[in-house]
Amino acid sequence: MTRDLASDLAILLGAAALTALLIVLLHPVLQRYALARPNARSSHRIPTPQGGGIAVLVAVLAVLAAAGILAPHIFADAGRLAVVFAVSAALALVGAVDDIRPLAPGPRLLLQALAVMMVIAALPPALRVVPFLPWWLERAMMAFGVLWLVNLVNFMDGIDWITVAEVVPVTAALSVFGWAGALPADATFAALALCGAMLGFAPFNRPVARLFLGDVGSLPLGLLLGWLLILLAAQHLAAALLLPLYYVADATITLLRRFSRGERVTQAHRSHYYQQAVDGALSVPQVVGRIFVVNAALAALAAATLHASPAVQTILVICGAMLVAILLTGFANAGKRSTG
Repeated sequence: MTRDLASDLAILLGAAALTALLIVLLHPVLQRYALARPNARSSHRIPTPQGGGIAVLVAVLAVLAAAGILAPHIFADAGRLAVVFAVSAALALVGAVDDIRPLAPGPRLLLQALAVMMVIAALPPALRVVPFLPWWLERAMMAFGVLWLVNLVNFMDGIDWITVAEVVPVTAALSVFGWAGALPADATFAALALCGAMLGFAPFNRPVARLFLGDVGSLPLGLLLGWLLILLAAQHLAAALLLPLYYVADATITLLRRFSRGERVTQAHRSHYYQQAVDGALSVPQVVGRIFVVNAALAALAAATLHASPAVQTILVICGAMLVAILLTGFANAGKRSTG
């Protein structure tokens, strides 16, 4: 794909500026109708408005729509892209309802699963990640993976700036990889718009946050990241595994540990490694700073896999796993220092 720096900057800065403008306009409404009150999972102590994800998603949609009108040639498969973002908007609506009046876990998971299946159905039929598997099994595994990503992004969005520290490096890397031909043009611009929108959201979510994403933001973010990572995995599986590795590791290990202890996994908790660190010896900025640095390092390792041999790719993935393990161990030790 031929790079046009002016177009790239227009999408990035346009999404950032529009997100910030929408947040300023929406903030009084969210302050009145969408307050997040502290619970067992919360890191904040006073009611704080949530729903910043509305601005993020609307900005991404608006910027991509404008780009499609001004340069329709960049969207070779506009129909599939429209389905992905329409489903994301529908999932955002589910999240908005859940923000205001929490849904029961069963119906919530069912609606998420329907959204994921529609996005998987919108993938090109010929797209394969693990070609030796039966097509139907691979699609089922994709659906399960994206459904887990939708939920883990929601689970991990528990302290100020953490989702910014995750999504910005991942989408920035996806944008760069797209310029290198690892993603379709429309997906590359979608990643760039997501990156810009999260940058526009970041000033309002910096510690101590004046605004949260809410489920209206975290759920569609997980869906869109899952879609982008599948497209990347079709050409570069190692890179797609590395980019979300910290979020996947923290959320998955935490879930398995809680399950093994017989805890109710649908109940609010503060067992994530990053929460242990915040409850322990580290401040929120220290925690999210470490997460951002590790995510940047994972992005660099992912970039190195793009033109590496399979053996080198394996080594790089192992290096990424070791880096994440060091981070999680450090967070766990920070939590122990507060009780030691």
